[in-house]
Amino acid sequence: MKYAIVESGGKQFRAVEGGTIEVDRLPVESGAKVKLEQVLLLADGENISVGTPLVKDMPIWTMVIEHFKGPKVNIFNYSPKKRIRVKIGHRQNYTRLLVEQIGGSELVKKEPVKVEKAVEVEAEELASQVKTETSSPKGKAEKPAKAEPKAKASPSKGKSAPTEKKPAAKLPAKATTKSSTKKTAATKGKATPSAKGKKSPQGTSSPKGKTAPKK
Repeated sequence: MKYAIVESGGKQFRAVEGGTIEVDRLPVESGAKVKLEQVLLLADGENISVGTPLVKDMPIWTMVIEHFKGPKVNIFNYSPKKRIRVKIGHRQNYTRLLVEQIGGSELVKKEPVKVEKAVEVEAEELASQVKTETSSPKGKAEKPAKAEPKAKASPSKGKSAPTEKKPAAKLPAKATTKSSTKKTAATKGKATPSAKGKKSPQGTSSPKGKTAPKK
């Protein structure tokens, strides 16, 4: 692992490639490149080189990400028995730096090229998605139109089944009742003349050829 100890603003920081460091605010705009040359120590695996007092020709290439303020610090001064109370709040300004490269006479630009390619690929994917979305509304409009008749047809089938079965069950019943009433009326009309002049005793049943005794 390659890292370096850098001095900035009278403070020392440990810089690693791809990492960030927070130094005191620098008079530089965000996105600008900053070259830190006060390298006190450089470690590359097992090889460690200590500066006397600085390591020569091993600058650190960084990029300014943002400027921000640190946490608030309250300073309170008072003197007892004199009614002197002074309260002050302070927030220190910092600059966040991205360590791009350690060492080298020039900055090798590798990451920006990859980022541009990734952006191009994302733009192509978005364009393809927009095309598919614009071409799909026709297919989407047809699906609900087909689904509506199915939803309407299912209750109608459930209702039509009992309506078809009920008339079939009632019609034969009515016909049988009518025919039975007609037969009973016909039998009554035929039986009356033969029954004239003959009276059967009440509460007795006489089989064929036998007469029941009278009480």
